[in-house]
Amino acid sequence: MHARSHKFGSAKIAHELREKGVADELIAEAVSQVKENELAHAREVWRKKYDATPKSRDEWTRQARFLQSRGFGFDIIKKVLNTKKDDN
Repeated sequence: MHARSHKFGSAKIAHELREKGVADELIAEAVSQVKENELAHAREVWRKKYDATPKSRDEWTRQARFLQSRGFGFDIIKKVLNTKKDDN
């Protein structure tokens, strides 16, 4: 789980654990650990794929879909995409 937390958000990790039949209390514990650094991991994943903040609504949507596909929540996505490159 630890290795995957650098690439994926808490939603994707929780989904994968549920698919494998892991108990709900263990999933909750894993998700809480992932959420501690989720924003930093989302920024890292985003930086590897994209070089600049979105300039248009279409770019913003495309980048948001990418992060969402990695299991990051909308609140994290907004923080990543709405910050200036200097703030990262």
